Amino acid sequence: MTETVIDLLRHGTPVGGRLYRGQKDDPLSDKGWEQMWYAVSGETPWTRITSSPLLRCCEFATQLAEKLKLPLTIDERFAELGYGVWEGKSGSELKENDPDILKRFFYDPHNHTPEGAEPIGAFMERVSTAYDDVVTQHGGERILIVGHACVIRAVLAKTLVAPAEAIFRINVETASLTRIRENDERPPTLLFHNRDKL
Repeated sequence: MTETVIDLLRHGTPVGGRLYRGQKDDPLSDKGWEQMWYAVSGETPWTRITSSPLLRCCEFATQLAEKLKLPLTIDERFAELGYGVWEGKSGSELKENDPDILKRFFYDPHNHTPEGAEPIGAFMERVSTAYDDVVTQHGGERILIVGHACVIRAVLAKTLVAPAEAIFRINVETASLTRIRENDERPPTLLFHNRDKL
């Protein structure tokens, strides 16, 4: 039985703190770098690394790949959901003139997409295709994907065969790791683990 193991690592805190950042390309803060190195300070079982192209992911992924002497792929399809006019704004700023703006989006992202934002269906499709390509091309390996909250939510929703609107029912902590096991015996399964038990 061939088993492929995929670990999903969310980036640490970027410069500027908590925002609806989307594809705004802020790098990691000093705290963010500390969070990322701590997240991978246990066992490092990976055979390759794939990363979002955005700085808060790819700069760390590049350093980790160099340290572990692993192949690294930067995949544009793992970029964060584009939030359009929301990008760079905090939740408080968005709710100043419309207290329910976030609630409407979280409950119905299909019909309450921010102006200029990426449609949730298109986002889910690009992440799903990228993830399938990684699993297909590197079957039997242990892969680390360095990405974003919504990217990881999209992969988890795909794994659970959940609809697109379910992604906002999943909380992905900063610099957290989540594992998926793929084999030909059972459906893909989730494993939540700590950094010492990779």
